Amino acid sequence: MEITTKKLDAYIDVLQPEINEYIKRMDKSKIVEACEVISESKRKHGRVHVTGVGKPSHVAEYIAALNSSVGTPTYYLDTIEAIHGSAGQVLPGDVVIAISNSGQTEELKRTVESLKRLEAKIIGVSGGENSWLKDQSTVFLLAGVNQEGDDLNKPPRISIIAEIIVLQCLSILLQQEEQLDLDKYYQWHPGGALGESIKNRKKVGL
Repeated sequence: MEITTKKLDAYIDVLQPEINEYIKRMDKSKIVEACEVISESKRKHGRVHVTGVGKPSHVAEYIAALNSSVGTPTYYLDTIEAIHGSAGQVLPGDVVIAISNSGQTEELKRTVESLKRLEAKIIGVSGGENSWLKDQSTVFLLAGVNQEGDDLNKPPRISIIAEIIVLQCLSILLQQEEQLDLDKYYQWHPGGALGESIKNRKKVGL
């Protein structure tokens, strides 16, 4: 079979309008509300965790690393391991960001139910506007799209991007709450080209 850009072009043609439409519909007030829930927990020495099943588990790992790097220590929680003992890392008053494309995943249901019994607050992230996860969440962040961008319309592509966007927006507000500056950021990120660029900037007094 000859490899052409036809399918790639078709994906990009779907990607741009889907993401633009999602950003237009994104409820910023809910992102603010999620930030307030996390900030209140932090003031009481609570912690933040992120969990997800399938492809969203990789989003969860990224968001845990991103939040930690901008001042909100965030811990990845494996959804499956959570109901086999790892939920012990979650204490009453902690916040758990739970990510699921459908909001109906059985594995996540069992984990969220366990976490709520531990008195954790749930920030749900899903494309399921009327999902089980929404009903169980303290705050719900919709990350829904109509099309994934390929003929099957099943493998999560564009929906994953929507989840990342809404959680990056939340990280911006958390960073603002932390009043993060370059000096503090450099303490956490001295390595790599990024750390070197801050070091050089500090040398010249910028």
